Amino acid sequence: MKTIWLAAAAVALTSCSSGSPDPFVGFGPNPPLKGPQNSLLPTVGVPDVVGWPAGAAPQAPPGFVVTRYAQGLDHPRWLLVLPNGDVLAALSASVPSPADKSNQGIKGFFQKMLMKKVGSVKPSPNKIVLMRDADGDGVAETKTDFATGLNQPFGMTLVGGLLYVANSDGVVAFPYQPGATAVPGTGTKVFDLPGPPINHHWTKNVVASPDGTKLFATVGSNSNIGDNGMENEVGRAAIWEYDIATAKARVYATGIRNPNGLDFEPATGAMWTVANERDEIGNDLPPDYLTSVKAGGFYGWPYSYWGQNVDKRVKPQNPSLVASALKPDYGLGPHTASLGLTFYKADTFPAAYKGGAFIGQHGSWNRKPLNGYRVVFVPFAGGRPQMPPQAFLTGFLNADNKIQGRPVGVAVDTKGALLVADDVGGIVWRVAPAK
Repeated sequence: MKTIWLAAAAVALTSCSSGSPDPFVGFGPNPPLKGPQNSLLPTVGVPDVVGWPAGAAPQAPPGFVVTRYAQGLDHPRWLLVLPNGDVLAALSASVPSPADKSNQGIKGFFQKMLMKKVGSVKPSPNKIVLMRDADGDGVAETKTDFATGLNQPFGMTLVGGLLYVANSDGVVAFPYQPGATAVPGTGTKVFDLPGPPINHHWTKNVVASPDGTKLFATVGSNSNIGDNGMENEVGRAAIWEYDIATAKARVYATGIRNPNGLDFEPATGAMWTVANERDEIGNDLPPDYLTSVKAGGFYGWPYSYWGQNVDKRVKPQNPSLVASALKPDYGLGPHTASLGLTFYKADTFPAAYKGGAFIGQHGSWNRKPLNGYRVVFVPFAGGRPQMPPQAFLTGFLNADNKIQGRPVGVAVDTKGALLVADDVGGIVWRVAPAK
């Protein structure tokens, strides 16, 4: 107990260090990069969870209305809007792994304690729920179990008559008929992805290329900076490509610590991702980011960040690989845990939103003051992200800086409204222009 008390005191002291209070520090194409700051124990900044009071909702800009599209969900993480207007939500949660050495010891003890506090570690629901708004009023009247018995499902995409689902260890497929409210079984394995026994970043997304010939899947790293050994990082911190016609998979891009959201920019067709960067080198370092993804590109992890900025904690170093590291296109702020990504391709919102990116920032534990806990909008012009960004949906932290909810996946429904999965709140929020 004395050891734990001393560790707690050390965490408290470490937590006194603070980052910039600017809500958009670390945003843009050339974010300032302070020197790294190493400490024995990580900065901890996770507030209490209080949930949403009855009738409360996040705040959107003037001219928009926020409603509860669906509530009472068990940890909704990711969303897919089907062509007929039905909405799928993947319900899943973290499962601790004894094989994850980076989650052991004093640091791991506090990380686990804090993740449990915000509901990130719990029995995983392991299912997909279908929500239907039959009368078109912006509120789903029904919620049905669409697929069950899955393995921490996350990303989903529809190609023709097949619904692809990314489990924590690979992609499976279900036959889908328009209007169906359930699918049988647990899916047919399409291709494997790196998974257990460690599976440090377990969330895996899958999207289809615009022409429907390929699938792209995200796989996060197995550690912060290779802590579990680089032999356990093979095929991870990467985006995979699967060719549907030939059934062949390959690693498409590497060195992206934890990519989640994937979408295709509408003006150019280029693939973009949002990524969570590494922890424990400072409140303001390094920024999470939004970047275009090039075939064969290497983006630095774990050896460097934001191009050729070497992380000296990583042993052994790899100078030749660092020399090839691509600099991300746009910073999203330090420790924002940017997860969700969707480009706005509809016409319902004002013209300024057309073609821009909505990003769900889940909020991270490794910073003071807190950062993230919002949905941001990044405008695009000529296929490139622009300044300034906009805090589009806020209020996930209340006036006392306590957690009411945490945004994850974002999607645009068939009427052009923005949907946001709130895993802590158990709610899917809908944002639409006021009538």
